[in-house]
Amino acid sequence: MSDLILYQRDYCHLCDLALAVLAEASAPEFDSVWVDDTVELEQRYGARVPVLRDARDARDGRELDWPFDAAAVRAFLR
Repeated sequence: MSDLILYQRDYCHLCDLALAVLAEASAPEFDSVWVDDTVELEQRYGARVPVLRDARDARDGRELDWPFDAAAVRAFLR
């Protein structure tokens, strides 16, 4: 399991763009989580996806909301 999580939805064109940006930024391995799978995730992330979360600190993991570009992802990962 990775420390990075990309919250996304099925059939989400913004999520597809986010995947391309993560590839451009040479982001390390991450897990994809679909917010439609649970009510809690839908309520928390439904209107915000895609969201990249750094889960290394379980109490208050940092999050990067869309829109983001490769430079923003690299800065977030530092």
